Amino acid sequence: MIYNILSIMTLILSFLLGIYVYENDKSNKVNRSFIFLILSAMLWIFCNFMTDISSNITLVNMWSKLTIVGPIFIGYFFYKLSIFFPREKKQKGSHKISIISTITVFMILVFTRWNIEAVYLYDGQIPTIKPGPLYIFFLIYFTIITILAFKNLFNGYKKFDRFEKLQVQYISLGLGISAILGLIIDIILPLFGNSDYVNFGPYFILIFIFLTSFAIIKFKMFDIKIVATQLLIFSLWIFVLLRTLVADTLEDKLTNGGLLLLLLIFGYLLIKSVIKEISQREHIQELATDLQKANDRLMELDKQKSEFVSFATHQLRSPLTAMKGYASLILDGDLGKLSHEIRNAIMRIYDSSNTLTNIVDDYLNISQIELGTMKYYFENVDLKELVADVINELKPNIEKSKIKFSFEVDIDKKYMVNADKDKFKQIIANLVDNSIKYTPFGSTMVSLYKKDGKIIFSAKDTGIGIAEEVMPRLFSKFSRANNADKQDIHGTGLGLFVAKEIVLAHKGRIWAESAGEGKGSTFFVELEEVI
Repeated sequence: MIYNILSIMTLILSFLLGIYVYENDKSNKVNRSFIFLILSAMLWIFCNFMTDISSNITLVNMWSKLTIVGPIFIGYFFYKLSIFFPREKKQKGSHKISIISTITVFMILVFTRWNIEAVYLYDGQIPTIKPGPLYIFFLIYFTIITILAFKNLFNGYKKFDRFEKLQVQYISLGLGISAILGLIIDIILPLFGNSDYVNFGPYFILIFIFLTSFAIIKFKMFDIKIVATQLLIFSLWIFVLLRTLVADTLEDKLTNGGLLLLLLIFGYLLIKSVIKEISQREHIQELATDLQKANDRLMELDKQKSEFVSFATHQLRSPLTAMKGYASLILDGDLGKLSHEIRNAIMRIYDSSNTLTNIVDDYLNISQIELGTMKYYFENVDLKELVADVINELKPNIEKSKIKFSFEVDIDKKYMVNADKDKFKQIIANLVDNSIKYTPFGSTMVSLYKKDGKIIFSAKDTGIGIAEEVMPRLFSKFSRANNADKQDIHGTGLGLFVAKEIVLAHKGRIWAESAGEGKGSTFFVELEEVI
């Protein structure tokens, strides 16, 4: 009975491992060789099992002769597996022809006296074989093909990565121990007249199964979650099946049979759900990998875009500067007197080129920020003088707007900060100019004051204001309030984004406040005071 249970358990364990590996990737040459190797081992186990349970000498003789078929194909498929695992190697044509020819000869002569001359039932129970003249050649075949297989496995071993080396070591150890012990028990000992242990030979395949399972768990060659679920369910099936077979009464048989039926149904559903879950997880992982590749590609394209914008804006600045310069010379009368119509035309050229220069500067700043090439030259700057310079430069715009403009600051104090003078001047100019442009009537007040070791610049106006829904995206790229378009105020929507990035580089803070549309707004910039 113990031999029968051990045979069934070995068959099921072998089948589970082989089927899972094969289903994991049917097109993989390693997986296909592995399933045939497992099936060959199962054939060996089954033939030994049938030899053991057969009581008729004719059946014992037939099954005993068939026990040699399993090891013949175990050797062949182990060799096939070694060609592709863990990396594919070149196969010599002479080896292939020799192996197939030898297998053909063995298969033709399997039922003859050349293989096993006779089988006896020792004490009427234990089958004892008398080897035929071909038996010694089978030993030679199995030894040679095993050596060739191990040679293949370790071919290029030095080039394998750590993961591949560990796989080869564990698979080789499992197959090696199983093959050697099986060889001794089933082939060598019978040659010396000892067949007492021949039934134990196939069970050594459990060593291979154990070490392969360890490799699965340790190095994640396959998914252990599915394997563990299948092992648990099939173990329950076997246990209940055996209870059904050995039950003494009909009632117990029916009870255990019904329980077995339920376990078969629910076990199948459980295994199916686990496989589905693993499949979905692998699919999600593949999608995540594809998404990462797409994201990397988008980042590369974004970088190329920024580089192109940076190059293009650099090329545009020179002709724009020349246009502004010559327009300014003409307006100043350096090239002669102008009629009123010509002056207006040149003024339009000057204003348009100035607007375009500001747009180019914004795009250039954006590209430098995105590429991480923006350079800062920090120095101690009196913010009061910087704001005064900006107001002086914007004086023509202030006078043209006809709004009430004021600058509140304590002229006796210094407002020292550590900043890049030119870039911070650009921020102040942007905020002051915006407060003028977005205030069609009313007033604008610029102020500087100190609070808790900070210096705060503010530009407050009574202009068009900022809607509540616009406020969260106010400092984003290409973000403009809807009421700006209504007022026919042109802009790129980049100025505040650039200002935010520059202020952050200065470890400062920039924000805006507004009571809503039509109620004005105030922009603040805060920096650490330098003492």
